[in-house]
Amino acid sequence: MPRWRKPTKDEIRERRAALAEKARTGTLQLPSAVAEMRQAIGLTQEEFARVLKLTKRQLAEIERGEANPTVETLGRIGRVFGFGIGFVPMQEPGFSARKKTGPSSP
Repeated sequence: MPRWRKPTKDEIRERRAALAEKARTGTLQLPSAVAEMRQAIGLTQEEFARVLKLTKRQLAEIERGEANPTVETLGRIGRVFGFGIGFVPMQEPGFSARKKTGPSSP
């Protein structure tokens, strides 16, 4: 496995833009989102864990989908990027969230 290197400012900018686009389109999902967020700002697991007041092990488990983080922990992770926690409508094929208008027929 290649040795990790600190990304350049341009790489960080590109990663953050890609992350923001995923958030806008609703394709940013746990647990991979946590690793993507960390990598977008160019931090190691140890550095990001320190920022979030977690252990490196806790962060690694969250990134692998082996942990069940609290809402508070998810809030701290999201806050780094200006993200909040909330429900997002699911986009399923054939699903329409349009409001019915007029009387419904039996």
